[in-house]
Amino acid sequence: MVKLTIDGQAVEAREGQSVLHAALDGGVYIPHLCDHPDLEAKGGCRLCSVTVNGGETPVPACTTIVEDGMVVESRSEAAEAVRRTSMELMLATHPADCTGCPKYGKCEMQSIYQYMGVNGQDWRQKSRPVPTDEKNPLISHLFTRCIRCGRCIRACQDKRGVKVLEYIRDSSGVHAGIPDGKSLADAGCRFCGACIEVCPTGSIMDAVGIMDKHQSYADGVVPCRAECPAHIDIPAYIRAIREGRPGDAHAIIREKVPFPLVLGHICNHLCETGCKRTELNDPLGIRNLKRFAVEHDEEQAWKSKGFQKARTGRRVAVIGSGPCGLTAAYYLNKLGHDVTVLEKRPQLGGPMTSGIPGYRLPLEGVMAEIQYIIDSGVTYEVNREVADAAALRRDYDAVLVAVGVSKGRKLPLPGADLPQVYTAMDVLADSRAEADLSYLGGTVCVIGAGSVGYDVARSLVRKGMTVNLACIEQADKILADKDDQEEGAQEGVNLFPGRSFEEIEGADGRVTGLRVHTVLSSTYDRATGQVTEVAEEGSQMVIPCDSVVFATGQYTGLQDYENFGIELNGRGYPVVDGFQTSEDGIFAAGDAITGISFVIKAIQQGREVTAEIDRYLGGDGEIDETLVERAAGPYIGQVEGFAALPRVEQDLRDAEQRAADNEDVYHTYSCEQAQCESGRCLQCDLRLQFQRVKLWNEYGGGNG
Repeated sequence: MVKLTIDGQAVEAREGQSVLHAALDGGVYIPHLCDHPDLEAKGGCRLCSVTVNGGETPVPACTTIVEDGMVVESRSEAAEAVRRTSMELMLATHPADCTGCPKYGKCEMQSIYQYMGVNGQDWRQKSRPVPTDEKNPLISHLFTRCIRCGRCIRACQDKRGVKVLEYIRDSSGVHAGIPDGKSLADAGCRFCGACIEVCPTGSIMDAVGIMDKHQSYADGVVPCRAECPAHIDIPAYIRAIREGRPGDAHAIIREKVPFPLVLGHICNHLCETGCKRTELNDPLGIRNLKRFAVEHDEEQAWKSKGFQKARTGRRVAVIGSGPCGLTAAYYLNKLGHDVTVLEKRPQLGGPMTSGIPGYRLPLEGVMAEIQYIIDSGVTYEVNREVADAAALRRDYDAVLVAVGVSKGRKLPLPGADLPQVYTAMDVLADSRAEADLSYLGGTVCVIGAGSVGYDVARSLVRKGMTVNLACIEQADKILADKDDQEEGAQEGVNLFPGRSFEEIEGADGRVTGLRVHTVLSSTYDRATGQVTEVAEEGSQMVIPCDSVVFATGQYTGLQDYENFGIELNGRGYPVVDGFQTSEDGIFAAGDAITGISFVIKAIQQGREVTAEIDRYLGGDGEIDETLVERAAGPYIGQVEGFAALPRVEQDLRDAEQRAADNEDVYHTYSCEQAQCESGRCLQCDLRLQFQRVKLWNEYGGGNG
């Protein structure tokens, strides 16, 4: 270590360290702007000027290397004179109105002139009317606030290797910018945001509306990870794929979820809605990349990692084996508790094995992920229906109700009690089990065009049936995924949008048709459950069919029991505080408390309730784990035409071919496709590698 004195304070520094960083590490503040802890020092701003060993000529502290016994003065008259002149030159052309700047209160230059005890407006000399560059997506460049510190240029050129930003000289003077007046996209910008992160003023900022003010800064920077309910480290696993490490990518995904293959097929990919790439063209195919990682992991190295705590002797029963229940069972077992899963159906998996069709989710893959949970030590009983959770609680230290919403609802239409009227849940379960569906007849009407409605319709098309799908929503308001709608139409699903249902007609005790009329518009009052419609006069018609399937909602079925042992609300859902029900030691989670949701949300509910149950049983509730170390390099280089790189879609099988079987409708990415798609990532998370520069008042009032 090197010992020196800075402003009368003894400081220890590392060999080769600059005087500036030795001072800052020692709690002594020296003003600085062009210097940044992650960038090479240049000494251009002169704000860090100091005198050394009684010398009269100030030197930049950021480029002066410490020596043993050195005596440094940052407040000498000569140093202060250089500092004030430098600040005056910067403020001379800087906008006078600080309060209108998005960085007000967080601006490093503002902090420095406050430290110097001056009013920035005292030094205004002339304006520099340079128009703000707002033609770029994601990034706003306010040239009038540029102080020519060069940080953004060094970050872009040296740190990232993109080499888009340079010093530009024009009629307004010198500022950081893009040569030849090009847009960032045309110049080859990677939109990584490094320039934003190091800018000390409000010159380079996130475009208005990009950052969600209700999120933390880290979540705003990496919105894909924030939007994922399980907060999977998406940029990290995409980077691993791009670097040819699908096994590491799989491990990163498994740090948060025990069903990565399932999610790779059917996740509703909220992460893609948050992807900043949408501001350039199309979001990354994050779900498709997840599927690629799982299916190309040959080593399965993650299996030898992760935690397994010692047995606690505590026993937990989990009612229901859907994604929520099995996720909770998996983590509770890892925490050392003895877990038994109780499932009323003959097979574990809930909707993953008894609802979601095989053309969307291959059964073999689901069963492999379930088997891993069982092999980890979770026990189970199938064909075991629990009618009283309170009675079960007497045999266990805790009980989790994760029954989902496995019961289908029928609308109260005349004719709904005919024998050939079914719910989607029952039909999908039979279809998934490869049961004989001839009881439906040759022509089926499905009521409801959500995801479940399309699952039924597309499943029945594969059985050779004529399927008419009717819903009250107008075509542009249908809730099902656009891919479902387009692929269903290609496969032969007949859509009747904007229809209101009057009656299920029948003759001789059998369904003959569904009578409907056209509605021009409709509104749903969530509070009352009432639908208000504007009908088209004279639009009544009958859609012929042999059976009707309702895909119009689901419920838990708990209210069907004489007394399930916990308090239920008016809709049959457990009343909970957090996840704790009305009975001590009985918890509820997943669709059983939220209503029908998506698998990723159910998994996250399983993780959250695990933590609460573990704390109830005396643990710390900690289930986070690291299955692969991260080592993201900052250098990303140039990619020609990066902003315009098109999204790579999975190859879709021919409609006629896929409608004839129940095989997966998509082909997983090839290695080349995965490389191309992962290469479109902006790598937003690299912004968080930059150290935050502390303001002067964070050093104990300025100087130690």
